[in-house]
Amino acid sequence: MPITPEDLARKNIDHLLTWAGWIIQDRDAANITAGRGVAIREFPMKKGHGDADYLLFVDGAAAGVIEAKREGETLTGVEIQTAKYSEGVPNGIPAPRRPLPFLYQSTGVETRFTSLLDPDARSRPVFAFHRPET
Repeated sequence: MPITPEDLARKNIDHLLTWAGWIIQDRDAANITAGRGVAIREFPMKKGHGDADYLLFVDGAAAGVIEAKREGETLTGVEIQTAKYSEGVPNGIPAPRRPLPFLYQSTGVETRFTSLLDPDARSRPVFAFHRPET
């Protein structure tokens, strides 16, 4: 099966997350307490909210989401999608804040970040994913 542009983006995102100290897991084998920062791929959100490409857990609690797109796609156009995911965390998932405060959109080459803790929350380009401890 040929690798798609979205597969390549996810491969690059996995590498960037690992480099930043995140443990990458598939949802079927998820252990949110496996380390300080755990990124779970293709996480199902509440009904009507879809699946987040990655749900980020810090110290066993959901803290953010990542939406992966193919290289060349305009990331500012998917900010609404990450906001929807941040509001759709299933009720049984520990999360100290709802909606989740940390939103990323990434192609694996370009990454944008929004902190909903910022009074003027807007996406900004970043060079790397934040480390779980920050």
